[in-house]
Amino acid sequence: MAKLERVSEGCVLGEAPHWDGATQNLYFVDIYGKSILRYVPSTKKVTKASLAPQSPTFIIPVEGKKNQFIIGANNELKIISWDGESEKISVEEKLSTVERSTQAPNAAFNDAKCDSAGRLWAGTQSLAAELAKTEPVGSLYTYDGKGQLKSQIGGIRVANGLAFNDKTKKMFYIDSLQGTVDQFDFDLSRGTISNRQVWFTLKKLSIPGIPDGMAIDTDGNLWVAVFGGSRVLKVDGNKRETLLDTINIPAEQVTSVAFGGPNLDELYVTTGALEIEGKKLPPPENGATYKITGTGSKGLPGVSFKPL
Repeated sequence: MAKLERVSEGCVLGEAPHWDGATQNLYFVDIYGKSILRYVPSTKKVTKASLAPQSPTFIIPVEGKKNQFIIGANNELKIISWDGESEKISVEEKLSTVERSTQAPNAAFNDAKCDSAGRLWAGTQSLAAELAKTEPVGSLYTYDGKGQLKSQIGGIRVANGLAFNDKTKKMFYIDSLQGTVDQFDFDLSRGTISNRQVWFTLKKLSIPGIPDGMAIDTDGNLWVAVFGGSRVLKVDGNKRETLLDTINIPAEQVTSVAFGGPNLDELYVTTGALEIEGKKLPPPENGATYKITGTGSKGLPGVSFKPL
């Protein structure tokens, strides 16, 4: 039986949890709170630092560099230094920028992950005032570590979850407003994807909300956060359109998931508390980060960014 525990609270839009196995810490961001955060399970302590006026969208440790992270900050990729304790961040290097245009005036990074080679995959979007009117002008990029972003796919509305299965040579991806989890053939050595197919469709099972962040377990199954749906889905990663389990979350805006803990059998879940169309979501449940134990599943380790 899955057990749920609230480990932090107070985010406006908690997102992009990343478990750092080297330090046994969870890192995540509050996009609209313009902050990066760290949760230390051994002490149950949460610390944060502000990136204002920019909004961080993901935070991933840099391999072999203590206290260094690659982040998305609005439309920029940056390397920052943060000791995890102080309220101050220092920018070490600005890596690359996504250009804004009349078609994509608000272009910004959203979710990102590193594949097992340490290559960064990061999606962009250009949110409209009304989410449903967001145009398909975003892209999914890979970053080569030399200042160059390579577009892998375009036509994205809201770039979100990523998961890689090296055994089956597949990548899973979510464009939230499509309402689906999609699968690609994945070439790790080349860093390329092909043959996009719809893998799982929420509407086919009358699941409310939209798919958001995602993680993968050692059995190849996908754990999908449902924004506006108060749940995390366990989706079969080997059989199309198959739901294996649902875990209900006491927050409406479930944003992302990551496996963590010493045995990678704890599922961390971030949530938001955005006011949408005048609907207020009360704390502390909304905007909290949760830890779920007893799922019977173990995740794959989070991969740090490895500069070429």
